[in-house]
Amino acid sequence: MNDRALNVIGLALVGVVGAAFLILTPRFAELDAVLELTVFMIMAILALSLALVWGYGGILCFGQSAFFGLGAYTYAIAMFNIGESTGPLLLAIGLPAAFAALLGYFMFYGRISDVYLGVITLTVTLILFNSVNSTAGPEFHIGVARLGGFNGIPGIPPLNIPGNKAAPVDLEGMFYLATASLLATYFGLRWLLASRFGRIIVGIRENERRAELLGYDPRVYKLATFTVGGALAGFAGCLFANWGAFVSPTIFGLAQSAQIIIWVIVGGRGTLIGPIVGCIGIQWLTTALGANQPSGSDWMTNLMANAPFILGIILVAFVLLVPRGLVPTLGDIGHWLLRLRARPAAPSLKPKQAEEG
Repeated sequence: MNDRALNVIGLALVGVVGAAFLILTPRFAELDAVLELTVFMIMAILALSLALVWGYGGILCFGQSAFFGLGAYTYAIAMFNIGESTGPLLLAIGLPAAFAALLGYFMFYGRISDVYLGVITLTVTLILFNSVNSTAGPEFHIGVARLGGFNGIPGIPPLNIPGNKAAPVDLEGMFYLATASLLATYFGLRWLLASRFGRIIVGIRENERRAELLGYDPRVYKLATFTVGGALAGFAGCLFANWGAFVSPTIFGLAQSAQIIIWVIVGGRGTLIGPIVGCIGIQWLTTALGANQPSGSDWMTNLMANAPFILGIILVAFVLLVPRGLVPTLGDIGHWLLRLRARPAAPSLKPKQAEEG
């Protein structure tokens, strides 16, 4: 079986599993489980945004949480001022994309090296965190929306059916929207990466100088990739603001930025399904650890139930032992087993020996 056939089978499997999950989960799961799975789907879209930017574009970005937070705050502020969600949704995608394009223009056309790209994006995230965190007074407002500072913006109105303000999306509808959006994002990125544009950005990631000598301008393709990643992160932020009806400056924090990196590293950089698996798995583990906090005074037990400590161990273990990530490593094992099974068996010498005797 060749790689193309395996690719088609993988796409079909993802489609079937995703459709079954979308249809069956609300029917058989409790409401609190559906609510928890909804945020997993939203964060998986955020993970895919970094999978595109870093995994395929080769752009080390610590600022996906900046675009994520911008999308959430843009939707919240616009929703309080407009009241109908179609415009705020488009703004929550467009403003982070425009900000990513502006930031990317100065970075890529300024020939900033990869290490400094990471530093700049991290610095932008910290600037946004400190700026929004300092807007607690009543004078900090945009229209009728008060920014709230470290208290955040509560009571954010939900999305509604486009053009129909009186038809808000309920919790179950939010699950359908988040899951369908994740599937659409996954298959859309697969299509994008299979196109000429996708092949060029992967070629630039592998050898930027060679791509430049072939006539491609790496700055243009990097900027386009960075902008698409910002738009996806902003869309995820909009969905997140709807899921919790609340947004606060912690959405820009270092913990949020680090988690996105961990999802991609654990799942597998250079894949799309890997960051989804890493994101959902890490979130599930974090939730499970938070729900089972020990009540005793044993320091070892308390340490093993500490989510940041466990996440740190997982990150170090994957970087040292599984540097390619979970999904690529499992794929290599699967390819090895298939080749082993397809290898012809060595001919036996027993019948020949019997005839000679």
